[in-house]
Amino acid sequence: MNNVIIIVTSILGATMTFYVSHYHNQGAVRASALLSLLVGLFFYCFPDLLNTYLTKNIPIVFIGTSFIGMISTTTRRSYIHLAIAGCLFGIVYINKNNLFQGFGGALGALAFIALLTTFAFSFAFSKSVHKLKAILRLRKWK
Repeated sequence: MNNVIIIVTSILGATMTFYVSHYHNQGAVRASALLSLLVGLFFYCFPDLLNTYLTKNIPIVFIGTSFIGMISTTTRRSYIHLAIAGCLFGIVYINKNNLFQGFGGALGALAFIALLTTFAFSFAFSKSVHKLKAILRLRKWK
């Protein structure tokens, strides 16, 4: 049950940050900071509401997935992509063990990996016209 709550938190972190950022015109940094502060303060004020594992990890997961929600409107595909990236973040976070031990910026790196993986799968299964446009753009960079 703890893992389900972590994954739901990761999905909410990504989608809520994007929503507050763009539909309430707060900007990505302000939306991420505001929501992360609210979640962190909530669990600081009510530490006995959930078990110790969740009280410690929900704010961390929410902060990490709020980085996913900071994506620009020009690059995001849909809320489903954000939710999938958040879910992927949660799954990797649950199974990380000590993989990111001593690695600075672990939450940001994990958010980047989740978002990049989601967009790569989306690209791989998209229509061929979009793939052709992307290949042509890559050739222009060379």
